[in-house]
Amino acid sequence: MSDLQAVTTTGATIALKEAAIEALRSSLRGTLLRAGDEGYEEARQVWNGLIDRRPALIVRCSGSADVIDAVNFAREHNLLVSVLGGGHNVAGTAVCEGGLMIDLSQMKGIFVDPTTRTAQAQGGVTWGDLDRETQVFGLAAPGGVVSTTGIAGLSLGGGLGWLRSKYGLSCDNILSVDLVTAAGQLLTVSETENSDLFWGIRGGGGNFGIVTSFKFRLHPVGPLVMFVATMYPAESTTGVLRAWRDFMANAPDELSSQAYIWTVPSVAPFPEEAQGRRVMIITGLYAGPAEEGERVVQPLREFAAPLVDLSGVMPYVGVQQMFDPFLPKREQLYYFKSLNLDRLSDELIEVIAPRAVDPPAPKVLIAIWHYGGALSRVGVADTAFRGRDARFLFSVDAIWDDQQDSEKVIGWSRDFLAALQPFSPGGLYVNFAGFGEEGEALVKAAYGANYDRLVALKNKYDPTNLFRLNQNIKPTG
Repeated sequence: MSDLQAVTTTGATIALKEAAIEALRSSLRGTLLRAGDEGYEEARQVWNGLIDRRPALIVRCSGSADVIDAVNFAREHNLLVSVLGGGHNVAGTAVCEGGLMIDLSQMKGIFVDPTTRTAQAQGGVTWGDLDRETQVFGLAAPGGVVSTTGIAGLSLGGGLGWLRSKYGLSCDNILSVDLVTAAGQLLTVSETENSDLFWGIRGGGGNFGIVTSFKFRLHPVGPLVMFVATMYPAESTTGVLRAWRDFMANAPDELSSQAYIWTVPSVAPFPEEAQGRRVMIITGLYAGPAEEGERVVQPLREFAAPLVDLSGVMPYVGVQQMFDPFLPKREQLYYFKSLNLDRLSDELIEVIAPRAVDPPAPKVLIAIWHYGGALSRVGVADTAFRGRDARFLFSVDAIWDDQQDSEKVIGWSRDFLAALQPFSPGGLYVNFAGFGEEGEALVKAAYGANYDRLVALKNKYDPTNLFRLNQNIKPTG
């Protein structure tokens, strides 16, 4: 075969010798793929249907040794590198154009220790994978709200989910990780080993290396939980948001809640009279005894006359999978972007409501996350994650079907967020950062006072910025 054209970190094109490619292939226990190989097309597909990139090479790793070999190969050839765990990032940074994609999706090992209430999970595990194993013991690690999301990207960026008020973010429950650095070294990272890096990986994303394994703290959750999912007519958005805000000001830690504005899909189990209607939805999970939760959350179901109420006691894994059917891989186009809010004032609600109920595409979801409880009791400088001093997170989760509508939908989303900037103390959730189109300005805003410390870590662990396809913290070199 002829030499393979590949893209470097500078954007230049080089020719990779066939002998070098075959040497890499022979070193792996996993699979090396290039265009035309069986499995290549499937391997390069990520969740967002907007993303269509073709790596020169894909290493489907079987373990940390394969990751090390792939990193060493990329560094020696100065190749552009992307890293895939779950592939759920909206910007599609898991797949690169013309470079080397390091794919952890086959690394699915999980070990749960119910005695110590810990779980060890490899970097390709999804929250659905982990929940399935931990719930055998009535335990859970705080994860996301879509079970097909990878544990790696979500946790390294913070990790918002249904247990955040009771048990904190996903990153707050990381006890240690195994991480491959840009130099090809495998490090154990914890409070006692490489503790500077342990601070940085809890919110700093994939900037410092490739995490091949996580050790999580687990908590008693389920198997049955009380979940709220009450849908009110869109006309009641203003009043319901005010009532929800006031209720959550004194809500117990056991309750993590979001408010959504959405269009009811034309599918079961939604009643026909609600299908296609724009609605104001109050959701929440009570991380305590289900019967106690029913009583505590009842006011959330009575803010107005509900259009649909799907609330009830249900399996925790069912809650974790509830949104999955509406966020399928490759079948839709996605653009999620956020900003922090320090309050949800009446004035702000009046700005949000008319825009939220009249989106440019029916599937556009507006999300308002309540921050509080355990999430907010961790010091703002104790981890790299920034935003704990905010009271709410606002997110435009734009979803649409037609590529021809992309400019309209994305533009509307950006305009919506711009209208809310006067109400924001600054910052955003790095896992909901759109395409990161603002570059360094976005990253600095996301990390605020923690940014300089993160740059120092980047200088130490990745001075050449090998790991740059992320919300990138640039080294000063």
